[in-house]
Amino acid sequence: MSVKVAASQFKSIKEKKDLNINKAIHIAQQASNENVNIFLLQELFQTEYFCSTQDKKFFSYAIEFPNDKLFEIFSNFCKKNNMVMPISFFEKKENNFFNSLVVINADGKLSDLYRKSHIPEGPGYNEKFYFKPGDTGFKVFNTKFGNLGCGICWDQWFPECARSMTLSGADILLYPTAIGSEPQDPLLDSKDHWQNVMKGHAAANQIPIIASNRIGTENEGSISITFYGSSFIANHLGNIEIEMDKKDEGFVSKNFNFSEITKYRQSWGNFRDRRPDLYKKICDF
Repeated sequence: MSVKVAASQFKSIKEKKDLNINKAIHIAQQASNENVNIFLLQELFQTEYFCSTQDKKFFSYAIEFPNDKLFEIFSNFCKKNNMVMPISFFEKKENNFFNSLVVINADGKLSDLYRKSHIPEGPGYNEKFYFKPGDTGFKVFNTKFGNLGCGICWDQWFPECARSMTLSGADILLYPTAIGSEPQDPLLDSKDHWQNVMKGHAAANQIPIIASNRIGTENEGSISITFYGSSFIANHLGNIEIEMDKKDEGFVSKNFNFSEITKYRQSWGNFRDRRPDLYKKICDF
């Protein structure tokens, strides 16, 4: 079966949650009109990237699962358009806060949650102030259009995450993302490094990868970050099939045959030849 997947990007407007949700729906509808089956939005797309600073006011952005209207909106959309969508959001669970993701199946049903495992901390990316490390472990979601392995942004820098999801039966890996300039070093452009690490995951695991990033300059206090977009789709050999530029809103798409890719992965043999007995040393460091 051929499955059409899409990566998207857009500029999230500060303090305009409804506008951002409507923009996401609009782009997803355009993708549906082109028969996209799996559509990926960027990390925390409902709001600006508030993690650039540490400010308690932003805890008001957190929502409870599954009661918020966000989930009803996208559930209805996916059911109407026969589309699968991972949805990234700021979760409030009792007195805990997580950077979380739910996969909405093509029939509108909600999956259980994945909570971001790796939480970054650095200039402009102060996520440890807001998010508790995820407690779900890595997840693979069974959907109408295949088994989706989903990580969130910083998770994509860890090969253990990609390998674990592939070993758990993922047909494709998806990473909603928010990454751009570094406030402490305006000359640093990590775009190529960001893409290269995920191309490595794709090649090492013989699995396609989708990453969706945001675009635009966002300012909060003295911190300014310009997100560089460049959302892309890589094939199971680690080659980028299609990518977006650093400034335009929209989406790109690509067809994959997961069954054929699975056969390729099986024939390659590196999963067969794994030596987990030798890898335990990793946990000693």
